[in-house]
Order: sequence, then C-alpha cells, then structure tokens
Amino acid sequence: MKLGIVGLPNVGKSTLFNSLTKAGAESANYPFCTIDPNVGVVPVPDFRLKLLTDLYNSEKTTPAVIEFVDIAGLVKGASKGEGLGNQFLSNIREVDAIVHVVRCFEDPNVIHVDGSVNPLRDIETINLELIFSDIEILERRIAKMGKGASSNKALAKELDIIKAMKAHLEDGKLAKSFECEDDDTYAFLNSLNLLTWKPVIFAANVSEDDLADDGVSNEFVKEVREFAAENGSEVFVICAQIEQEIAELDDDEKKMFLEELGLKESGLEKLIAASYRLLGLISYLTAGEKETRAWTIKVGTKAPQAAGKIHSDFERGFIKAEVVNYQDLLDCGSYTAAKEKGLVRMEGKEYVVKDGDVVLFRFNV
Repeated sequence: MKLGIVGLPNVGKSTLFNSLTKAGAESANYPFCTIDPNVGVVPVPDFRLKLLTDLYNSEKTTPAVIEFVDIAGLVKGASKGEGLGNQFLSNIREVDAIVHVVRCFEDPNVIHVDGSVNPLRDIETINLELIFSDIEILERRIAKMGKGASSNKALAKELDIIKAMKAHLEDGKLAKSFECEDDDTYAFLNSLNLLTWKPVIFAANVSEDDLADDGVSNEFVKEVREFAAENGSEVFVICAQIEQEIAELDDDEKKMFLEELGLKESGLEKLIAASYRLLGLISYLTAGEKETRAWTIKVGTKAPQAAGKIHSDFERGFIKAEVVNYQDLLDCGSYTAAKEKGLVRMEGKEYVVKDGDVVLFRFNV
C-alpha cells in the first residue's frame, strides 16, 4: 500500500511524515523546506505476528508494509508552477490513497501561509490545485486522442468519457464524485490515475490539549469531520508534534507514554486502521519455523488470488488452502492440536480469505 501525504506549508505535514517513518525529513517553520518527495517504508503494526512468531519460534518475522510519499507543501497556483508543489504532483499519481494533513490548531509561533487557521479553506485550496492538475492531464489525453477517435469507436467512447470528466472537474467537482454509467467507464477512469479520483484520509493536526478527547471539543476538527462525511473520506486526529516524540521511544516506553496521555493507539496505528477501512483491506497470515508473515489483500479476495500474493505459481497451480483462525491456533497451542480439534479447514478455489486467517497453500505447477 502506498499513501501520498499532502497539505499546505506549515500544517505539520513533514513533522507527521518524520514521526511515521523516522526518516528525518527536514521540518522547519517556513514554506517549501521539503523540496524532494521523501519516501519512507513503514511496517504495519500487527500484534498477531509476535504471537505466531513465538508459537512457531520463527527465524524471521515479516510485517506488511506501507510506503509513504511526502510532497512539498502545496500553495495556490501550485498546478501552474507556483511554489514547488507542481513538480511533485506527479509523484502521488501512483499512490493508493491521499493523506491530507489539515491544520486544526492555533499557534502564533507557527505562521500560516494564508494568515489564519481555516481548515475548510485549506482543503478547498488543495482540492482546487489537484483538480487543475487533473484537468491538465485530461487536456493532454484529449489532444493525443483527437485524430484516432474519429475512426475508432472504442477510442471515441473513451474520448467522450474524458470530455465529460473534464467538464465535471471544470465545475470545481472532484473526479470521485463523477457518476459512472457502467463498470467499463469506472475501470477506464480508474486507469487514468487522476488525483481527485483517489480516496482521501484527512489527518486533523491538533494541539496536545485536544488529543485526549480525539478532537471532539475542537471546532476545526468538527468542520473537517463534517466535510469528510459528505465526501466519503476518513478522518483521524493526531498531534504531529507528539507523534514525533513517540517515534523516538522504544515499544515499552511508547505504551507508557500513550497511557499517560490517555491514548489507546498512536497516530500511525490510527492512520493504518483508517487506510485499511477506506481501501477495503485485510491481512491474512502465514506461519512456520522459517518465517511468520502478514499479507495484505482486498476484502473479498478468493484463496487462489490470495495465494498469488505470495507467488504467481501459487495461484496458477492452486489445489487447496489449509485454513485456521489465528486465535484458534493460539488457543490450541500448535497446528497439530488445532487439526485434531477439527479447527483446520480444507478450502477450495471459491473460499474468500478472512482477516486473521492463518493459511497454508497447497499447489502444483
């Protein structure tokens, strides 16, 4: 999974990126200090892996990972080359979802590029830049397709869809609010990698005081939540500064620090949960003496396709899957004991893999 982090300058974007990835991107109180798209790969926290690793005494533990791409702070006119944002917009065309960091705290020591804190205005500024960038992409496609479409029916249909989407964007609407006539139209638009087609998770960056009640008493957060609900987006509340402090601690210290703050989970854990919900993702597990590992798949994935995540040969030569729920396996104390109790099931090609399944694939190529 790949997530792109966007936001105006000085909203806490690079501070959040630093805390999520411990990559140490420069973070300073002035615009454009992030002038290269920073990339960080982060393991997905999953308590089940440790338990299964201990059970099997595995030599290696491999979590699922998320790749974060941090883009320079966007400003008005970024799509037309203002600031430094435009040259980085292409870097988030390949991401699965966009994390939009929105400033929801007042601090006279941290300047705001527009002079005041106003989350909805900030969201609109970013959205417009993404819309302008998408329009530019579509204009290029239209110019390329023009001649061929007159003699090619399929191409002509695609050109009509692109023109309809361009008109939709020019009305100031996001691509994801475009109504698709059929699955083919949806698949074609999905292939265009438009920025405003992508799902969005808003990271409401608050002060430490607003963290304990998850931003409930913060009017700015309330506005962001209402906007997100209307637009089918997720929201999670963070204090980027606190997250950076947490990032410096080991696991035990982190747990104590979170408890002192009255928090159940870190910002990274909140973000991952929101990402999985928004993108419809789950994890299944494989376990053994050599390795215990988590694999990320879409909800509804059948056993052969889940096997293909490990290796294409597993999918091609799929015979069956031996499946046991991770908790049943732990309760029994061993795979053999779980099998004796009838908790290990033999599943075929139509089995839909579930979150927390521990799977052993049988295949023959």
